[in-house]
Amino acid sequence: MNIQELATAVQYQLPVKVVILNNQYLGMVRQWQQLFYERRYAATDLECAPDFARVAEAYGALGLKATKPKEVVSVLKQGLESPKPAVMDFRVAREECVYPMVPAGASITEMLLA
Repeated sequence: MNIQELATAVQYQLPVKVVILNNQYLGMVRQWQQLFYERRYAATDLECAPDFARVAEAYGALGLKATKPKEVVSVLKQGLESPKPAVMDFRVAREECVYPMVPAGASITEMLLA
């Protein structure tokens, strides 16, 4: 959400690694809308999102993308072995969710695991 940190990482040659689980949505917001608002999605669809690998390259970082499961290992290996900042964009199913998560107002003992 804040791209300027990528410029800082490149400027100071920091080997920061960014992994994007890209479902072409604002993923966590969409997940809340799915789970707690009966899939009434609003302002979360990013079908026109930028090519994050190319954005990384524009900043001087390494930009990588995996669109198929068989590409995951090679993208991770290349990104993690690079001495420069790397952005790894992994395309996942559009309604993929991230767990565990703690619903608003709930305690940590009430986290959702799936």
